[in-house]
Amino acid sequence: MHNIIHIDEKWFYMTKKSEKYYLLPDEDEPYRTCKSKNFIAKVMFLVAQTRPRFDAGENETFSGKIGVFPFVTHEPAQRSSINRVAGTMVTKAITLVKRDVVRSFLIDKVLPAIREKWPRDDLKSTIFIQQDNTRTHINHNDPLFCEAATKDGFDIRLMCQPANSPDLNILDLGFFSAIQSLQYKEAPKTIDQLIDAVVKSFENFPSIMSNRIFVSLQLCMVEIMKVTGSNKYKIPHINKERLERIGQLPIQIKCDPILIQEVNNYLNME
Repeated sequence: MHNIIHIDEKWFYMTKKSEKYYLLPDEDEPYRTCKSKNFIAKVMFLVAQTRPRFDAGENETFSGKIGVFPFVTHEPAQRSSINRVAGTMVTKAITLVKRDVVRSFLIDKVLPAIREKWPRDDLKSTIFIQQDNTRTHINHNDPLFCEAATKDGFDIRLMCQPANSPDLNILDLGFFSAIQSLQYKEAPKTIDQLIDAVVKSFENFPSIMSNRIFVSLQLCMVEIMKVTGSNKYKIPHINKERLERIGQLPIQIKCDPILIQEVNNYLNME
């Protein structure tokens, strides 16, 4: 799994739809000026994450954090206001992300980040970028992407995860919810501050916790095999934090050979 990069998009909001406050008896209640929850400012981000790597002494050698990229544009302000004069560059969120936009982000942002951050001792291995089956995502044989993915001696390929299987992407499995909880600790007032808060949360998320999510991913794979590809299963828990503390957290989850044979027989019957 060390050569698979998981990518996905997610909306991050300026604030929660509902907040809980503890006030003193004489304290005024917070006042929100937003019309409704549909008017809360938000930005979509493309996140790329692979499994972190550690040496024999459990020291981090690669965080696995390829990058977090906001879908925004920078345009000059058309009118003057109390905050800026006309012509000042302002950041605006791209509210409609189409396939061409996703392609440009993959080629212009994700691929360069991979070339920059990928471990130097593993440059010859094939790198897979796993995406879901959203209509806005490009085909794995997209000619423009394939041309850019082979530059500088890299072999980077695009693949899709099984349909209707969000647990097979570590971002949906727990990474997004974790960094969103960190982002909500900030109180951004502008789009730029929201972007800074998300990037900060992404960078501050501990790599050891990312590694635990990858272990959970393998556990989900085993459970999916047991139910012959169905989503009717529960995510198993093995007390990863305790195993990690005593140095027994597995890098790979072992799978019963009998289960593998049963799955092969099932696939051959299809």
